[in-house]
Amino acid sequence: MQYTITIVGLGPGNKDCLTLGTLEKIKSGKRVILRTTKHPVVEYLKELKIKFHSFDHLYEEMQSFEAVYEKITDKLLEVSLKEDVIYAVPGNPFVGEETVRLLIQRAEATGASLEFIQAPSFLDAIFHSLRIDPVNGLKILDGLQLDKQIPDVHCPVVVTQIYNQMIASQVKISLMKYYHDEQPIVVIRGAGVSGLERIEKMCLYELDRIDWIDHLTSIFIPETTDKHLKFYSMNNLVQIMGKLREKEGCPWDLSQTHESLKPYLIEETYEVLEALDNKDMDLLEEELGDLLLQIVFHAQLALEAEHFNMEDVITGICNKLIYRHPHVFKDLKVDSVSGALESWEGIKQKEKNEHSYTASLRRIPKHLPALMKSHKIQEKAARVGFDWDSVEGAIEKVREELEEVIELIYLDKPDEIAEEIGDLIFAVVNVARFLKVEPELALNKTSEKFINRFEFMEITAKSHGNKLEDMSLEEMDDLWNLAKIHKNTKNINNSSKKKDFTIKDRI
Repeated sequence: MQYTITIVGLGPGNKDCLTLGTLEKIKSGKRVILRTTKHPVVEYLKELKIKFHSFDHLYEEMQSFEAVYEKITDKLLEVSLKEDVIYAVPGNPFVGEETVRLLIQRAEATGASLEFIQAPSFLDAIFHSLRIDPVNGLKILDGLQLDKQIPDVHCPVVVTQIYNQMIASQVKISLMKYYHDEQPIVVIRGAGVSGLERIEKMCLYELDRIDWIDHLTSIFIPETTDKHLKFYSMNNLVQIMGKLREKEGCPWDLSQTHESLKPYLIEETYEVLEALDNKDMDLLEEELGDLLLQIVFHAQLALEAEHFNMEDVITGICNKLIYRHPHVFKDLKVDSVSGALESWEGIKQKEKNEHSYTASLRRIPKHLPALMKSHKIQEKAARVGFDWDSVEGAIEKVREELEEVIELIYLDKPDEIAEEIGDLIFAVVNVARFLKVEPELALNKTSEKFINRFEFMEITAKSHGNKLEDMSLEEMDDLWNLAKIHKNTKNINNSSKKKDFTIKDRI
């Protein structure tokens, strides 16, 4: 037979907050067990001659709070196999009570019978003592779980379960990731409990310097002002963009359209790529912000035209990522990168209602740089088997296309040369694809290398009183060859100024 576990709340600590229902239950003569006797109302229960047991000993015996809560749950379910039991917890059973969550979970699996008696929580006492209305916006966090729970700096926050100075120090360090050191906070201990309540305002950095913190302590953090804002969120960026587009905002921002912003979107994208090429993480951080601004700008224009907003953009990409990764979010099994790509491409074709491979080729953006576009076309065609067996076949195709270009040059057919040059470049892209080389990045790297070598030529010539435009092609070739073997082009200024420097010596 399964007996009943009746869970009652002892309120925030003031005996006046004990409900009539709770008092009647614990006076009923049934077995009463307290989670802990470290609660102000326990002395009142003793005055009423109420007999009870507690789980205080488990806090001494177990290594963690998690283990204590698991053990309490086991013990209560064990007792309920023999008799009805009244389990009394501080505050409200449904506010910050891990053992109650575990009991509900286990009851569903074991068929245990649970009943609950309502009670005010310590949060009610905090609201009363600080004169705050949670309906206006409030986030409640567990001080023991700030590694999982993130504060919202744009609304008031209550952090609970700050049991001692050690936890207060950990909480302070966690919160300083989001707030400035001088963020105003309110420390409140024993909220609503006569003779115990203590409320003090201070800065966040002072939290672990006070010596009166105990198990009845929480902190209240008001909504952060701009002065104390340490980090901005996506919402802040959207709000700032909206402000710029208001009637009294920035004239330049107000004049922009989707069309006028196109060049900036392209420019910012390439600046991100340059930061990546340079492996400059500080620059990358900045350039990603500039690129993000362009996205938010377009979303703001769309919002004003009542098409969509930034939340729609974020929701759309989240849905897409989840839908296109069934091997992560569902039961599909994929064991390789190629398998993941095949799954992704198949889902995309289904989304776009494409019934042919040609349709997926035509879906490649027209505005992509030509090398990138040709590379993507070849990748998609290769997925259906239309590809060379090896890189040797691709290389032979380059030779064939080069011969056709040479032939047209000697036949003096300029109208056909452009097409054949295109075929030659397309064939070279195929070789790059086989060798796992991104042709767009490779060509950009070569262009940069050309500029560096050309700079070396110009500076070297100038150091000898020459100008490139006055030199013969043979002389410039000598300089070019010297630039090729000059490894450290960043130090060309120093190298070219050495008194014993001659082209002949360097070659």
